[in-house]
Amino acid sequence: MERNYKIKIVNIVASAQIGEDIDLNRIDREVKGAVYKQKQFPGLVLRVREPKTATLIFRSGKIICTGSKSVKDVNRAIKQVVNILSDLGISVIQNSEIKVQNIVASADLGVNLNLNAIAIGLGLENVEYEPEQFPALVYRLSNPRVVMLIFGTGRVVITGGKSIDDVMMAVDNVAEELLSLGFIG
Repeated sequence: MERNYKIKIVNIVASAQIGEDIDLNRIDREVKGAVYKQKQFPGLVLRVREPKTATLIFRSGKIICTGSKSVKDVNRAIKQVVNILSDLGISVIQNSEIKVQNIVASADLGVNLNLNAIAIGLGLENVEYEPEQFPALVYRLSNPRVVMLIFGTGRVVITGGKSIDDVMMAVDNVAEELLSLGFIG
C-alpha cells in the first residue's frame, strides 16, 4: 500500500543517567530559568530554548527530556544540559546512554471512518470504544507495542513507540488492516 498520509512527531520523551547525588538547590540558584520546588515535585525543571525542550533533573542523576520533535534534538538538548551542569563544576557523565521512552505522533488517513464498524472489524479484544466517554477508538497493537487513538475524522494519535520506525510501522499496519477490511480505499 502506498503511504499517502504524513506522520508528524509531536513529542519524544527520553531519559539518561548522567551522574549521582546532583545538587538541585545549587542548579536552581545558579542556572537562569531552572525551577526547583522540592515540596511540590522532587525534580528540577530546566528548559532549553533550542531545541525547545524541558528536562527534569533528579537528585539521583536521572534526567528526563521531553518536548522534542526528533531524536537528534533529544541528543542535542541532553548534551546542553550536561554541559551546563559540567560548567558549574558538577560531576556528570558526558556521553551517557540516552533511551527513548515514548514517542507521540499523529497522522491523518485522509478519510472519515465508521468507528463502530472498525471496533468490530479489528476485534474487540484489542479495542476500546465508548463514544459516550471519549470520541476516539483506542486500539492496542502488540507489534509494535503502541496504543493508537483513531478518530472518526481519520486522524490518528500514536503513543508508546520507542522509535520512529515503531510509529511508522504502527500506522502502516493499521492502514493495511483498515484497507483489507474495506474501511478505507
